[in-house]
Amino acid sequence: MSSGNVGRLPLMNVVKFKGVPILQQLHLEERLLRTSPQNWCIVNDGTNEPTIVMGISGKPAELLEIGSVLQDKIQVVKRFTGGGTVIVYHGTVFLSFICNKNVVPTVQPYPRPIMS
Repeated sequence: MSSGNVGRLPLMNVVKFKGVPILQQLHLEERLLRTSPQNWCIVNDGTNEPTIVMGISGKPAELLEIGSVLQDKIQVVKRFTGGGTVIVYHGTVFLSFICNKNVVPTVQPYPRPIMS
């Protein structure tokens, strides 16, 4: 922050969606993370299609019942970040924060301290 912003809270852009497919949301998050210096809060109230979301290092053969996934025609996507495997559906509320590291210098960019 510049000296002109001392004492001010950083601005946060808020984007609200309802029923946006998680893959579309993940594409938006990656684009914002890579191209925008601004702070973002993305809220997505549910997704219209049930989807299995895996972290970048997840191995489908170890984490999925592949026969059931194929039979039920469930979409599987890998996000560009780590994290566990989750199933999302219409009742899932997504909340993502993308923040400029200079605005929140004391926050680590990974969840380990939060999970402790």
